[in-house]
Amino acid sequence: MSDPATLLRLIRTEGVGPQTFRRLRERFASPAEALDALPGLARMGGRRGALRIPAPADIHRELDRHAELGARLLFLGDADYPPLLALLPDAPPVIAVKGDIALLHRPIVAVVGARNATTNGRRIAADIAGEIAAAGHPVVSGLARGIDAAAHAAALREGTTIAAIPGGLDMVYPPEHRDLQARIAEAGAVIAEAPPGTAPLARHFPKRNRIIAGLALGVVVIEAALRSGSLLTARFARDYGRELFAVPGSPLDERARGGNELIRQGAWLAESAADILANLPPRPGALFPDARIAAPPAGLAEPPMAEPEPGDALDRARREIPPLLSASPVGVDELARHCQFSTPIIVAVLAELELAGRIETLPGNRVCLLSEC
Repeated sequence: MSDPATLLRLIRTEGVGPQTFRRLRERFASPAEALDALPGLARMGGRRGALRIPAPADIHRELDRHAELGARLLFLGDADYPPLLALLPDAPPVIAVKGDIALLHRPIVAVVGARNATTNGRRIAADIAGEIAAAGHPVVSGLARGIDAAAHAAALREGTTIAAIPGGLDMVYPPEHRDLQARIAEAGAVIAEAPPGTAPLARHFPKRNRIIAGLALGVVVIEAALRSGSLLTARFARDYGRELFAVPGSPLDERARGGNELIRQGAWLAESAADILANLPPRPGALFPDARIAAPPAGLAEPPMAEPEPGDALDRARREIPPLLSASPVGVDELARHCQFSTPIIVAVLAELELAGRIETLPGNRVCLLSEC
């Protein structure tokens, strides 16, 4: 088993996003070997300055802080890591969990929606979340105002709930949910990808939303504008192959337009929990019958992946791939369709560019030029 401190040091290194972490895990036999290789990989991507790698003392302080909070770190590849979340192409390399880790292995349903929800929307969210929780499904949401809070509170009354938060485990947002977050940690689970002390900034919310979608068998949207975080969660659900449900609403209400559009695009129409429970896969494995649900070996102990083809092809890819990127995020799969390079070469070049600080990897397995994102 890999040393947690060394593994966390790799994950917290500048430029090591989820996709680059996967690439390093496949390429190198240990976290220590990957750490040693990072400066050279960053230079290959065009980095001029030194790569910021956390000092061991900083990592031990983070580990101590998690212990103080009563949290446990789950690394991608650990047996206790959520199995559906592990299937994401951009699965978090590590998550901190405070509460009942066993809940992460149960069939989870997500309930999300507007912060400025109507009274009726909150009541519908409470009814649906409560019945889903009573049926034995933990309800995951984002601990936001409105629909999220109504869903969490009802699920706690009838069963249990999971909160995925955008900051560190020691941060509460919004501040009036301090008691709710504490009750969820006591009777359910609170999950954070960011280290302790991380403020819930706007750029962290899409990362949180992809965790909500990734944990769940299905995502239920209740009141969402056409441009909203809830619709982003719905898009992640579709990208990840999860069932998608939406509660219809009046076309005169801007908060109903997002859900109505999802139904128009093929989401299940949901008027009650029964509509959702009847259309969930019977078990996690049924969602991906050809996927391996069991967790891979811990750490970076898998057999090293074959190097991308050396020579002219890799050098040419380093020249030709960056001009294909811009301010507009592009999916890695789409990028592969528009160039003539093999997947190992594309992934290797993107890893070098991320370590060099030239690109940013975004939730949904997308990338864009960092200076223009």
